[in-house]
Amino acid sequence: MHGFFRLLNKVSANCLQPKMAMEKRLPLTFEVFAECSSSKARIGRIILPHHEVDTPVFMPVGTQGTLKGLLPQQLEQLNCQIILGNTYHLGNRPGTQILKQAGGLHKFMNWNRALLTDSGGFQMVSLLKLAEITEEGVKFKSPYNESECMLTPEHSIEIQNTIGADIIMQLDDVVKTTTTGPRVEEAMNRTVRWVDRCLEAHQRGDEQSIFPIVQGGLDPKLRSECAKQLAERKVNGYAIGGLSGGESKNDFWRMVHLSTANLPKDKPRYLMGVGFAVDLVVCSALGIDMFDCVFPTRTARFGCALIRTGQLNLKQGIYTKDFRPIDENCECITCKTHTRAYLHQIVTEETVACHLLTIHNIAFQMKLMNDIRSSIREDKFPNFVQEYMITAYPDKDYPKWIIDALQAVNINLL
Repeated sequence: MHGFFRLLNKVSANCLQPKMAMEKRLPLTFEVFAECSSSKARIGRIILPHHEVDTPVFMPVGTQGTLKGLLPQQLEQLNCQIILGNTYHLGNRPGTQILKQAGGLHKFMNWNRALLTDSGGFQMVSLLKLAEITEEGVKFKSPYNESECMLTPEHSIEIQNTIGADIIMQLDDVVKTTTTGPRVEEAMNRTVRWVDRCLEAHQRGDEQSIFPIVQGGLDPKLRSECAKQLAERKVNGYAIGGLSGGESKNDFWRMVHLSTANLPKDKPRYLMGVGFAVDLVVCSALGIDMFDCVFPTRTARFGCALIRTGQLNLKQGIYTKDFRPIDENCECITCKTHTRAYLHQIVTEETVACHLLTIHNIAFQMKLMNDIRSSIREDKFPNFVQEYMITAYPDKDYPKWIIDALQAVNINLL
């Protein structure tokens, strides 16, 4: 009898195994909840191992495992669901050995929510004088010392596997947006070849998702071809790179529009390096789900606060006796407790000013994205865009690129 029950338990366990395997959590799932009836804007949710992320989302940048001026707990209080780290810089300092001993970047920096890391590829542009690009990878001379480092697709993924971010980027061949001719096509084709090397090298596919990066410069044919080729890969999302690097806004929006048109609708689309408020509104209309940029934190360090009409440069003397908050409609702790006059006295002089302005600027970005999501959910996104733009441009002197971009997705400004 005891043998019978042991056999029954063994059979039951075997029957449950397929079900348990099916229930195993994927490293990324994405669901679209609502779409704008006019434009390509949509709201969704990305479920990642460390946190859920509501989209469209703006992701603050913590280059070396820290957002300058804020603690991880303060980011949580501001409802930041995901932030970025930089593979190149983290790989140099503190380095993979320290990160491995710490158990990954989440534990090292005490951040309990989602993380995304770039691949290090952007340094091909930002540190071009220190880099040599070949089919093997990118040879860098460290900006910290004179040592050399070969960053290959495999090594980039190895570093990112050690960092442990929820979403990681392929190493791509990045060129300046002003580059034309054969180099652009070479970079696009190399990016496609490198993504396959990245996917082959990936050791934590059950915990981390690699996003391929759409390249192709400002050439519509190359960018379309790249997006179509990358869409054939078995991945959980896509990034759009090589933009927001000095090209005209007219070229910028067209490449974004073209890229989203050629990428699958059922996976998140991440536009790299974009964070100006107007750009977030327009590119959400063009179908982007994820954004990042150092702008809100960097501009805070220079004494500038973000508001719906642009920026307040609090270094200016006009704020000496201005006892209003930065924004009377803002709920952040800075606006609740400090005046423009106080901030004017300390910006760029005291480190606490960076802290206070960074809190406000991140709160501003979070509120903007929440308002975008709410308007899409209520199918009032075109109205939101119209009201936002007339606030930003009260004289209705809208830049032509904004008019053209929004008209391309059936939104006309007032």
